[in-house]
Amino acid sequence: MKDQLEALRLEIERDVKAAKSLAELEQIEIKYLGRKGELTSMLKGLANVPADQRPELGALANKIKQAGLDLIAGKRDSLASSRYDAIAETERVDITEPGVRPPEGHLHIMTQTIREITSIFEKIGFYRIRYPEIDWDWYAFEALNMPPDHPARDDWETFFMDAPSTKKGKMVMTPHTSNGQIHELERHKFPIRMLNIAKCYRRQIDATHTPMFHQFEGLLVDEGVNITHLRGILDYFAREFFGPGRVSRIRPHHFRFTEPSFEVDISCGVCGGTGMVEKKKCKVCKRGWLEIGGAGMVHPNVLKATGVDSKKYTGFAFGWGIERVAMMKEGVKVDDIRVLYQNDVRFLKQF
Repeated sequence: MKDQLEALRLEIERDVKAAKSLAELEQIEIKYLGRKGELTSMLKGLANVPADQRPELGALANKIKQAGLDLIAGKRDSLASSRYDAIAETERVDITEPGVRPPEGHLHIMTQTIREITSIFEKIGFYRIRYPEIDWDWYAFEALNMPPDHPARDDWETFFMDAPSTKKGKMVMTPHTSNGQIHELERHKFPIRMLNIAKCYRRQIDATHTPMFHQFEGLLVDEGVNITHLRGILDYFAREFFGPGRVSRIRPHHFRFTEPSFEVDISCGVCGGTGMVEKKKCKVCKRGWLEIGGAGMVHPNVLKATGVDSKKYTGFAFGWGIERVAMMKEGVKVDDIRVLYQNDVRFLKQF
C-alpha cells in the first residue's frame, strides 16, 4: 500500500502541473482528493493491513492529501493570474473613448403639467398647498353648501369609504379638490391665495373621464374681491398655459358653493375649435369647445360654514381637471384621456 500511495502522489503532481484551466483543475481535485476520490478508496484498504502498519500508512496518506491540496491551491492562483492577464490584454479599455450615457427616466405629462400650472400661479402670488384625498363628508359636501339629497352625494357618483361615521359625516374619496377651500378658510389667515393640487375620484370612465384624475383648485379670498378679478385670473391662465392661439370663454352655470357660477371652456386643440376632424364630429369636444372646469364667487354660506364674516370678505374659486387642460394644450393632440395612464413609454416620451 505504501508503494501505491507514493504512485498516487506522483500522479497528482503530474496532472496538476499539466492542468490548463480552473475547470480542469477542479476535476483533478475531485478525482484524487474528493470524498469518492482515489485516495479515499485506497484508504478503505487499511482494514486489511496489519495493525502495527496502519499509523504509518495513515500519516503518509494525510501528508499526500495535504501536499496535493497545497499544490492545487498554488496552481489555481497561477491559472487565475494568467486568466486576468489575458483579459487585461484582450479587453483593454480605452478611457479616452466617449462613454455611453445611462438611460434616464422621463417625467409623466401630468407631472410636467402640474409643475407648469404651479409656476404660472406662483407668479401672481398663489401658494401651493395640498389637502387630504380622503376626507369627511363635511369638507367634501356639507360645508360646500350641498344638501343631503344632492346627486353628488349618491353612491353612484362618489366613492364612500367603509369606515364609521363621525360628527363630520361619512369618509369619502374626495370627488373634487374643493374640500381644500374649507380647510383653508378654517385657518382664518387672510388674504388667501391657495392653489390645491391633488387626485380626485369619481365613478366615471370614457374618452374624457377616468375614475382617478387630477384637479387644481384655486381660492382667493380677501376684502373687496369681485368678479372682474376672477375674469382677469382666467384670462391670464388661458394666455400663459394655452398660448395666444387659443380662446377661452365662461358660461353661466350653477354650483352649490359659488354664486354667481360659471363653467370655463377652452377652444379644442384637437379640432381647432371647429368641432370636426376629417369630416367627422370631434371625439373629444363634439362642438369645438371643451369644458375644463368651473369657477365663481365663493358662496356666502361657505364662508359662514367656516366662521368667516361674509360681509367683510369676498372671494372666488376655480377648479379644473389637469388631464383636460393638458389635452387642450397647444400641440398636444390626445383624443382619449385614458391613454395618459396606459404607461406606454413610446407615448410618454412625446411630451
